[in-house]
Amino acid sequence: MSQALIELNDLGFAWPGQAELLDIPAFTLDAGESLFLKGPSGSGKTTLLGLLGGVQKPGRGSVKLLGSDLAQLSASARDRFRVDHTGYIFQQFNLLPFLSVRENVELPCRFSKTRAERARQRHGSVDAAAAALLEHLGLQADLLQRRADSLSIGQQQRVAAARALIGQPELVIADEPTSALDADAREAFLRLLFAECREAGASLLFVSHDQSLAPLFDRALSLAELNRASRAVEA
Repeated sequence: MSQALIELNDLGFAWPGQAELLDIPAFTLDAGESLFLKGPSGSGKTTLLGLLGGVQKPGRGSVKLLGSDLAQLSASARDRFRVDHTGYIFQQFNLLPFLSVRENVELPCRFSKTRAERARQRHGSVDAAAAALLEHLGLQADLLQRRADSLSIGQQQRVAAARALIGQPELVIADEPTSALDADAREAFLRLLFAECREAGASLLFVSHDQSLAPLFDRALSLAELNRASRAVEA
């Protein structure tokens, strides 16, 4: 039986002075599962991702990752927990332009002893882990010392994926990471991402407007299916 990596129970969240944006009775994401999550702008996707990372706290209910209720942790403990167990691929990639490709990929290991140790156990060193991930994602070794802002969009995307995956976080969250790519490049990138998540044993939560990608995932959901607040507005 699969074990739940994420568990949401009676989750509610509202920004100050506004109506409740999220009202999710229950949701689980299993260990090793890939999930496609769709929702229009303003539906609460980014807020949900913030709650899963412990950036925000729910107004009610629980957000559990690996059995730990993030709402019960202090802000600093949530930050440590996030970097130890979650890798992010952002829509704009959020690479540091003044750092090299290698330095960008290794950043999580500078902030997380857990991920640095996992990288060393799997590859012998953090440097070797970064090089291996970049190679598996199709980037040549001669790019490792290049500044991140000198790369093409497709190359930057793969660097962002390697940064999210280094040190084998249990959860990888991808927020519209393929929006700047054409259809062929999107599917090729996803297949590489799936392969690396399987190798690391990571669950993948992939947020996108592009419904054509949904069949590639183990499961697909719209946020409206989860969120009673959305259904109340539509009604």
